[in-house]
Amino acid sequence: MTRDFPEVLKADAARIMRRASFLQVQRRSLTDAMYYALEGGKMLRGFLVMESCRLHDVPEGAALQAALAIECLHGYSLIHDDLPCMDDDDMRRGRPTVHRKWDEATAVLAGDALQTLAFRLLTKPEIADLTAPEKFAASHRLIEGLAKASGEAGMVLGQMLDMEAEAAEAPLSLREIERLQSLKTGALLLWSATAGPTMAGAETGSLYKYGQKLGLAFQIWDDVLDVEGDAETVGKAVGKDAGRGKATFVSHLGLDGAKRRATEIVTEACDALSVYGDKADCLRDAARFVISRRN
Repeated sequence: MTRDFPEVLKADAARIMRRASFLQVQRRSLTDAMYYALEGGKMLRGFLVMESCRLHDVPEGAALQAALAIECLHGYSLIHDDLPCMDDDDMRRGRPTVHRKWDEATAVLAGDALQTLAFRLLTKPEIADLTAPEKFAASHRLIEGLAKASGEAGMVLGQMLDMEAEAAEAPLSLREIERLQSLKTGALLLWSATAGPTMAGAETGSLYKYGQKLGLAFQIWDDVLDVEGDAETVGKAVGKDAGRGKATFVSHLGLDGAKRRATEIVTEACDALSVYGDKADCLRDAARFVISRRN
């Protein structure tokens, strides 16, 4: 049966937010800020977890735990990325950033709490009990992979390289930009795309290649939107890269060249899913969506 990608994405996002509703019960500034940071996003990473789990018959309870975990990790990264000491953004998803709605201290602590919550979610019985008698295996593989994808060998390193590049005398080469973005943006998308087979103890190669390509296409399109998007539609400030003289995929390839490259990469991502046949059509639609989105 053919499934409509926008509807699947929307339904998965709703399920993930319901799973996060325990944050609303406490009615504290910290948990309110954490929940606020999760709201309003497309939850593409959570969708990738859910869909990769569906391809491998992973129970929905386990899939939802991992999907909420990656969205918590992503939410933390956005809170910290928006801080004045980093990208200094006032708007995110069309709303005030967390440090603008509350204050910088609350934002830092909400980000810290979302990061630690992400790892705690991956220890819950829904995941830990997946691979009996090897009950530790699935949880261990996910936690180890997420730590690598998000820490000093992944997203945080990519953010550091990005900040160093802004202060460097010479702009980054295209290859250096690809490496930086494979860490800053691509690592979490890659973890999400491979979560299903990781939990199922299955081969990850096809979804690994898909996730790599998807992450690269995603960042190229972010650079496109920074040039031709408008702040109201994108939901955050645009034109910042050019204003800082920052090297991007667009500055190296030109706007049309960047769009062509993104299209080629999406084709490669879709081709990587051939082993799954029609069952992966929703993931193919997700890849095409990445280079058609307006925010």
